[in-house]
Amino acid sequence: MSSRVIDLVPMAHVADVQRSVSFYELFGLKMRGNLKAADGAWQWAHVECEQARIMFARASGPLVAGDQAVLFYLYSPDLIALREHLLANGMEVSGITYPNYMPKGEIRVEDPDGYVLLIGQAG
Repeated sequence: MSSRVIDLVPMAHVADVQRSVSFYELFGLKMRGNLKAADGAWQWAHVECEQARIMFARASGPLVAGDQAVLFYLYSPDLIALREHLLANGMEVSGITYPNYMPKGEIRVEDPDGYVLLIGQAG
């Protein structure tokens, strides 16, 4: 069928695009592209690592962490090592929980704009 969607990349509005890129680089994502305004401020960026991809666009107004109505679910091949890496970089990270839908383990992190990241053990 030619009238179909073949890919989807979420785009989140953020207060500071460059800050968001730096945050997500801690998870192994690398910048694929960006756009800057005439004053040098980042307006948009696209980061990815394997199948994990997200775009960021500078918000036109203030962001309220409690109003974020989306969460991002990520997978890691080594959840324990990722958690230790994030803690070593000064990030607040939950302990590993083992909910019934992710019996191999899951952690919770919030990004600088209040978006919730749940990260499950892959495999």
